[in-house]
Amino acid sequence: MGLAKGGGLAQRGTLSEASRPDVIAIAMSPGRRHITKPVCEITYGLRREGVQTSVLVLEAGAGVPDSFPAASKGFGPTFGLSPKEIEQIERHKIAVIHLGNIRSHVVYKAKEVLALAEIPAVIVCQSPVDFEDFAKVGVKTRLVMPPRNKVETLGTVVDIVYGVTRGATCQREKLNRLAKVLNHHLARMEREERTRREEEELPEAERKARAKKKAEEAKAGGGMSTFFV
Repeated sequence: MGLAKGGGLAQRGTLSEASRPDVIAIAMSPGRRHITKPVCEITYGLRREGVQTSVLVLEAGAGVPDSFPAASKGFGPTFGLSPKEIEQIERHKIAVIHLGNIRSHVVYKAKEVLALAEIPAVIVCQSPVDFEDFAKVGVKTRLVMPPRNKVETLGTVVDIVYGVTRGATCQREKLNRLAKVLNHHLARMEREERTRREEEELPEAERKARAKKKAEEAKAGGGMSTFFV
């Protein structure tokens, strides 16, 4: 039985909202292999650091998504998000997706979330993964991009924190790194939003001139992303 919004236990299909929709931590459905302890600790730690963090425990967070390779899929439950969960995720500025220790599950579950929700995300998991692992299956990332005709996600992986063991106490080092990563991206978003508002107040001719200059600089620099082929 779910507790809807909030509640003392991390139960499937529940959302505990922070006072400000900055970060949403996404946990898999609780079960024998899906223990939500690290997510609860991470959320508490982030809130202590002043990072406003909501927690969403997925209704169908067990198993693997339909996009998972058929040869390795098995006959377990199917992972997925409901329209309500997608809307809840997209209300926030950045997501923390907590996953486990099977690399292929980490990659394809993150891909499913970001294929449906347009949001930047930090992946927290036990298995060592990198940006190329995600780009290979069509996930947009901050440093490595799939070929343009093979992009399969709306959202983007912007950072990865691995070495967080499911069911075990989250190390202070990992929590500090996650808080630092989130504060960095939130500060960048705030700067970009402030710049956007300032530019909206400029005369139209000056806005066009700035936009042209940015386009020329981007073309000259060739961008920061590496495309994975």
